[in-house]
Amino acid sequence: MGPTPIAVTIAGSDSGGGAGIQADLKTFSALGVYGASVITALTAQNTKGVTAIHDVPADFVAAQIDAVFSDLDVTAVKIGMVSQRAVIATIAAGLGRWQQTKVVLDPVMIATSGDKLLAADAVDALKAVLIPRALVVTPNLPEAAALLEAPIADTEAEMRRQGERLLALGARAVLIKGGHAGGPESVDLLIEPTAFARLAADRVATKNTHGTGCTLSSAIAAGLAKGLGLGEAVRAAKAYVTAAIAASERIKIGAGHGPVHHFQAWW
Repeated sequence: MGPTPIAVTIAGSDSGGGAGIQADLKTFSALGVYGASVITALTAQNTKGVTAIHDVPADFVAAQIDAVFSDLDVTAVKIGMVSQRAVIATIAAGLGRWQQTKVVLDPVMIATSGDKLLAADAVDALKAVLIPRALVVTPNLPEAAALLEAPIADTEAEMRRQGERLLALGARAVLIKGGHAGGPESVDLLIEPTAFARLAADRVATKNTHGTGCTLSSAIAAGLAKGLGLGEAVRAAKAYVTAAIAASERIKIGAGHGPVHHFQAWW
């Protein structure tokens, strides 16, 4: 037996269980990785939307980081909802202190329901201190546009241009996700300084898309934790999420945007 792969999610809690920390831990578990967590915010949330957010103070985020990383042999980190400047700085410092390089940054700014999750000054901090620490940043089209203060990309050529601009902010790779676009395929572009890959999957007709971004970024982190290269981890993650979305109609959860089926292979 080799060492157990361990991934940590640094993100917000979703009380409805479909996104955030809960989706991340389910994803890690489904993919054979032990999951630990650092909670940055509590949300009062269900499939219909976010009704309240309670932020965790930065010093308590730091305490969670030090507790987890001082004891567990962590091989990958996923970062999700980080809504305050001070917490963003604390996370960046913690990644440095514990020498974490396999970092997947999902710049969660808007919930599936349309609720805004990130304050404007926090966006600047995200760009300045967290993106440069990321192995890969995984924005969807609205998030990429918000990070760049640009219109939402409406062609693959424009997606690629925006991905390259995000690369220039210091990330080592960008996965720009086309799930919000129209068309029969859902196309993601993986952009690295010396490589480019187009990842297409048939678009699944469903409104059960709550937590897809969280799930994809966690699945990438799970692959990295298990020792896959970035390209392999991204492809495996896309396959996992596509299957989880396709199976989402098998579970009946809530009245709004239902969650994907993280455990479709087992239940």
